[in-house]
Amino acid sequence: MKAFQLIEKKEFMNLLLRSEIFDNFLLSEASVHTAVKYDIDGRLNESFFSKEELSSQYPDNPAFMPYGRLRPIFFELIKGRCAPTYFKFVLMLSPSNLKNTIQASGTSISPTDILGVCLNILYQNEHLMLTTGVSYRVFIPDKSFEKEWEKFTINFLKRNNIVFSEI
Repeated sequence: MKAFQLIEKKEFMNLLLRSEIFDNFLLSEASVHTAVKYDIDGRLNESFFSKEELSSQYPDNPAFMPYGRLRPIFFELIKGRCAPTYFKFVLMLSPSNLKNTIQASGTSISPTDILGVCLNILYQNEHLMLTTGVSYRVFIPDKSFEKEWEKFTINFLKRNNIVFSEI
């Protein structure tokens, strides 16, 4: 796990809430504290959709809602003259992006060994942080995939001109 301090908060928030760069991630959970507290479970409520809607709108068969579908809601919750007092977003790789990331990492890990590959975005006490994380189904002594995920995250931040420092 690596932690990063996000230096330019306003620019990062603009990317998080108004651009598409995080839209391919899945939302595992979110918590936003403004005038009231909002706690959101990102799991898809499959009973809300018909089978046709599920297969056409979510062909990757994710268990969680894509962040891009919820981004406008978060924008509405957070916009305004006052910053939230706290927020947390837990974003995960989709099943297809997980397979691609494992393949690109060159490690021998299997997608079935992994519960989730995450980016955790936390705003608290006027500090904005991002941490990486990998959750496994089974014990994996080899941490090379985690190191590759950390490198991928650093490249993602640099490619999107996100100013950060490692903590």
